[in-house]
Amino acid sequence: MPKRNYQREVYKKGGGELGFFLRFLIFVFVFFVFSFLSLFLYYAKDLPRPEIFTERELSQSTKIYDRTGEILLYELYGEEKRTWVSLEIVPDYLKEAIIATEDANFYHHFGVDLKGIVRAILEDFKIGRPVYGGSTIPQQLIRSTFLSLEKTAKRKTREIILTLELDRRYPKDQILEWYLNQIPFGQNAYGIEAASQTYFKKPVSEISLTEAATLAALIQSPYYLSPYGENKDELLSRKDYVLDRMVKEKYLTSEEAEKAKNQELKFVERPMEIQAPYFTLWVKQYLEEKYGEEFLRRSGWRIYTSLDWEVQRIAEETVKKGVERNKVYNAHNAALVAIKPETGEILAMTVGTGDYDAPPYPEGCDPGVNCLFDPWFNVATGIKESPGRQPGSAFKPFIYTTAFKAGYDAQTQVLDELTNFGVWGGKEYLPQNYDGLFRGWVSLRQGLAQSLNVPSTKILYLIGSKTKIENLGINNFLGQESVLLEGLKESIKTAQDLGITTLNKPLSFYGPAIVLGGGEVNLLEMTSAYGVFANDGQRVPLTSILKIEDSKGNIIEENKKRPIRVLESNVARLISDILSDNEARAPMFGSRSHLYFENYQVAAKTGTTDDFRDCWTVGYTPTISVGVWVGNNNNAPMIKKQPAATVAGPIFHDFLEKVLPRYPQENFLKPE
Repeated sequence: MPKRNYQREVYKKGGGELGFFLRFLIFVFVFFVFSFLSLFLYYAKDLPRPEIFTERELSQSTKIYDRTGEILLYELYGEEKRTWVSLEIVPDYLKEAIIATEDANFYHHFGVDLKGIVRAILEDFKIGRPVYGGSTIPQQLIRSTFLSLEKTAKRKTREIILTLELDRRYPKDQILEWYLNQIPFGQNAYGIEAASQTYFKKPVSEISLTEAATLAALIQSPYYLSPYGENKDELLSRKDYVLDRMVKEKYLTSEEAEKAKNQELKFVERPMEIQAPYFTLWVKQYLEEKYGEEFLRRSGWRIYTSLDWEVQRIAEETVKKGVERNKVYNAHNAALVAIKPETGEILAMTVGTGDYDAPPYPEGCDPGVNCLFDPWFNVATGIKESPGRQPGSAFKPFIYTTAFKAGYDAQTQVLDELTNFGVWGGKEYLPQNYDGLFRGWVSLRQGLAQSLNVPSTKILYLIGSKTKIENLGINNFLGQESVLLEGLKESIKTAQDLGITTLNKPLSFYGPAIVLGGGEVNLLEMTSAYGVFANDGQRVPLTSILKIEDSKGNIIEENKKRPIRVLESNVARLISDILSDNEARAPMFGSRSHLYFENYQVAAKTGTTDDFRDCWTVGYTPTISVGVWVGNNNNAPMIKKQPAATVAGPIFHDFLEKVLPRYPQENFLKPE
């Protein structure tokens, strides 16, 4: 064959083979493209839309604060404790720490980092175990939001598909913000703000470089690396690794990293705390009854309460010391409430040691049955079992208020002598004064200031008779039950007008013993009722919440309670004038008692039940109303028969002595 024809045949033969190969490659390419598209459509058909990020609201915890919004009292959350923050307030070094560790090529890839996957495989191969992951930040976000954690090809394919779509639709900074607010950090903390508060008790905007590196370190395995577990050293080692990564990615210098490595870390000792537990749990109960517990756990609301944190701390410290001091009298519990009379705002509330998790006293007792101290019962707001909490002579101001409303005044005279008030409760009622003495004719000022029992009981008859005392008869009160019941009815109505809601039994149940506190009340309402005298006869409903905001800052609820006039100003001023008259009460209490405050005008009244089960001291200035109760949860009597002035008075005095300098020095308006 000629050489030229041979070359042509070879060329034709080679060209045919080349054409066949090209056609085969095209077929394979089309097949793989078709397969990929089919696979994409198959896995993508049920995938959630990436734009759901802009539509969904992540579950956020509801936070209960003090009145300033600076002290977190309690946080209500479900499985996820979260507070959303914008990317702008996150420190750059925290963003850089997370990017350097989790996705160094974050701003340059298209959602999936092929180089990162290869690098992770090589690193894992070197150490012989799967430590380093190849997932990018968008992949982690997709996985934590939409997909399960199962390690299957199907799940991984769905993850990649949705990640590509997410990265195509949204800016990198938006994806990073979602990621920082979504990922778990352990201890039920989701997102960087919740993590910063949980571990360091500070907003994320204030954390240090070392703390930022620690949070970045937690992302890999938040529960295994918990600072409260056995692997804290591994957490600290990974924190140093994060700092080294930041150096490698040129976010830090070596010197800055070394300095951060050597900085001391201080974790919050108790990541789940409740401050002012008796007040806070009382507020929580109100919120759950009104809005629902499940809703509050995910709504992200901010509750600004009326609590004054500094006043609360003084109250807790004072009551705790008082309880220890009073154990010698067999009094193992106490409570204190402080209210702002002008607004009805509760400034402080504490019970016992202030520790809601304290064991009952004595150990092993059944709470609510035979415990001298029951930490789970709020004695400041509740009445527990008959005979309940009786106010003793602390109820007398309501009796005298009713008399002043009826036209009597502080100079009206009543005879203080042994008097038989007839049969009540199956036996003759012959009350005695605390010191066993009788003083003859005394004024109503003396009767209230010195807490005289016989004159105070006779006032019920004065009120009920609606006549002058001469027409009623001085010594003979027998057969005058209807007159007493009328006076009793008017006096209870006065107490109810001032805010006491617990006196709802038949009048005959109380009888003349109401003067000595023969009716059940609670400390919160008693303190509020005394606040009416301080507020010149106007009652403001009790307020524990100043404002509620939703997660976007919209006002949901705001305190707009207005004062209601329930007493004439002159009647309220007269009560304040008597209760602050140290000279008038000195014959019974002494001139330097626990009710006296040098340089301050304080109105106060004590109350002791005749069986020494309850001791009270309630008082006020124009700016604050304070109530103290001392006793036992199981109503066991105190030994040595100590009066309220001895067991409740010191707590009242110690608290006000520390608190009064915080307020303007004001005096009561004088009555006409």
